[in-house]
Amino acid sequence: MGNSKNNSDKDWAPEVEELQLRKSLASQMGEPERIERQHASGRLTVRERIDKLLDKGTFHETGAIVGAPTYDGDRLVTLRASNFIMGRGRINNRQVVIGGDDFTIRGGAADAAIGRKAPYAEQMAREFRLPMVRLIEGTGGGGSVKTLETTAGTYVPANPAMDTIVDLLETVPVVSAALGPVAGLGAARVIFSHFSVMPKKTAQLFVAGPPVVAPAMGQEVTKEELGGSHIHTRGSGAVDNEVNSEEEAFEHIRRFLSYMPDSVYEVPPVIESSDPPDRREEELLGIMPKNKRLTYPVRRIIELVFDTGSFFEIGAKYGRSAVTGLGRLLGRPVGIMANDPRFYAGAVTSSSADKMIRFIDMCDTFHLPIVYLVDNPGFLVGVEAERQGTIRHGGRWIFTVYQATVPWCSIILRKVFGVAGAAHGNHSRLNLRYAWPSGEWGSLPIEGGVQAAYKRQIEAAEDPDAFRADLEKRLQMVTSPFRTAEIFGIEEIIDPRETRPLLCEWVETAYRLLPSELGPKRRGMRP
Repeated sequence: MGNSKNNSDKDWAPEVEELQLRKSLASQMGEPERIERQHASGRLTVRERIDKLLDKGTFHETGAIVGAPTYDGDRLVTLRASNFIMGRGRINNRQVVIGGDDFTIRGGAADAAIGRKAPYAEQMAREFRLPMVRLIEGTGGGGSVKTLETTAGTYVPANPAMDTIVDLLETVPVVSAALGPVAGLGAARVIFSHFSVMPKKTAQLFVAGPPVVAPAMGQEVTKEELGGSHIHTRGSGAVDNEVNSEEEAFEHIRRFLSYMPDSVYEVPPVIESSDPPDRREEELLGIMPKNKRLTYPVRRIIELVFDTGSFFEIGAKYGRSAVTGLGRLLGRPVGIMANDPRFYAGAVTSSSADKMIRFIDMCDTFHLPIVYLVDNPGFLVGVEAERQGTIRHGGRWIFTVYQATVPWCSIILRKVFGVAGAAHGNHSRLNLRYAWPSGEWGSLPIEGGVQAAYKRQIEAAEDPDAFRADLEKRLQMVTSPFRTAEIFGIEEIIDPRETRPLLCEWVETAYRLLPSELGPKRRGMRP
């Protein structure tokens, strides 16, 4: 009997059984009809999302039995789980911290969650120096008015763990996916990130949803009209990438993180590359039209120069006169920036400046060397450009270029004009740059500059058009890039086919220098 009693005192099987019961209850999420409604709307549940994004079987949940219990005496009857799920797992065999909203419980409203749980996930990412992945589908205080009945009072707003979130942006990669209706604090959590993504039709993002907008602003709108992906990936730039499905969103997350180090204390991850460093593409020799009014496919140049298939574009539909994205040279991640002549001739607009600022800041934060393919005729001009504050946004972009300390190499494809063109690199450092024979530069393009400088003579001429054409022809004779090279005004003019070999040589040097740059930057990343 004595031995039996002692064994009973040491037997924790009943407690382990209760633990399993609580886990089972929590894993049921909302009621079955709410899960069915989630699927009917084309959206996965949060647990399905985590399973699809992470490497199979790697999710380790933290706070699995957190929730609101119901007891019959001391017997647990039900456990309504917290509507925020978090833990650690692996993406491409690299550890991440992941947190997601459960929309089947109170629509993912933050006031229905256990308040310490979401901040704990952010703290875990910061302390472990691991990437943070947020799967967002819910609101901030959504439902807070309803809770007035139970709390019998209100509160002065405070953003949970804001100090941690600020620290995160300057320490580890942060990725946010908007995967359903996202409002208030939920919307802020999306943009407090280095990369964000949202699917078409099934996700919307707004400061406040239609029920708030209608009485406040007198506007009757649907969720899609108010904050669909077409608004935020094209017009506002609040979200980087638009995708067709949640599965595609997960693929974008995986690809983005594949270029990122786990934290600013590590060099970006290098992969094996079979793409020869001395690859010379004949297509580059004829890709640039001699007629300056004609455009060319700058993304094709990127494909031909960088490691095959390595380009991952960020923000393709916003600020379209600039192209930003990540790629590789010899398997080493680099940031890629380019002007796209198909939009405003590649001129810097308020939106393209905003896009480049965030991109340069992100690359600088994570020590990613930057390659800039330059075809910049200057800032966009005109009444609308002035109304949009192009010079203000453009000025911030110039400061960002000069504040960046990562290795930087510019390839001048064609135009470099004016104040904006001058920001193709930091001239106070070693301004490493190579120009194609198609390069042209100055304070103003000849065509517009002649009209401004010789206005009276042109107007007084017997044949103004012929006079202007003759002036342009004479001036263009002295604007050859070879004239500039003669006085070392441009250091090297290269055969376009040499672009990849030169960049591959440069990236080896860049990565040799990176270890001395590791750690947080003097100024933190801003969303």
